[in-house]
Amino acid sequence: MSGFLSPLAAWLRVHDITVMRGGRLVLDEISFSLGRGGALLLTGPNGSGKSTLLRVLAGLCPFMGGSFFFNDAPGHAVGQGLNIAYLGHQEALKPGLSLRENLALDARSGNTSCDEALEQLDLSQQAELPCRLLSAGQKRRGAFARVLLRRAPLWLLDEPSLGLDTQALARLGTLMAAHRAAGGLIIATTHVTLPLPDARSLDLPERELLSWS
Repeated sequence: MSGFLSPLAAWLRVHDITVMRGGRLVLDEISFSLGRGGALLLTGPNGSGKSTLLRVLAGLCPFMGGSFFFNDAPGHAVGQGLNIAYLGHQEALKPGLSLRENLALDARSGNTSCDEALEQLDLSQQAELPCRLLSAGQKRRGAFARVLLRRAPLWLLDEPSLGLDTQALARLGTLMAAHRAAGGLIIATTHVTLPLPDARSLDLPERELLSWS
């Protein structure tokens, strides 16, 4: 596991992030901060902006107000993407490629790191299978292997437990604990209990459609 741990002592500060979409206030002045080894669980009903906030931090969604800083660099800084590993609802695995071939697209140091990631997620036996043949849980673990291969200090995880059984969820907990122990940060959305002890929680309220007059 040591090959995936970042030596960087990371911190994140988010201030008054505001997002509007289609006349709807999705996020209203959201603020929080995380220090070395910190974890934050984003909770709230569907439509409360949990996924949107992750996408803002990943640089995938524009915001109309506020700011955020990661290790003193503003959120829009060139190259910040190298410091972020994002796991969305979709696994983004090419169905015609094998799992190993998919992971090789993200690996920074060749096949050895791919093999280690596969082993950590109990996917070694599925490495050569086309991803279209994998189960939902195997695809989810494969997507999480890509998070490991990013070697990024900040993990943004959108419902990381989707499709995982109890054993796979325990593996996920071990990997997240190791990442935090090395100084990394985790922000995760969830509707269920995740193995993130001592994580802080931020409950986002559902927003009503604004009327324009």
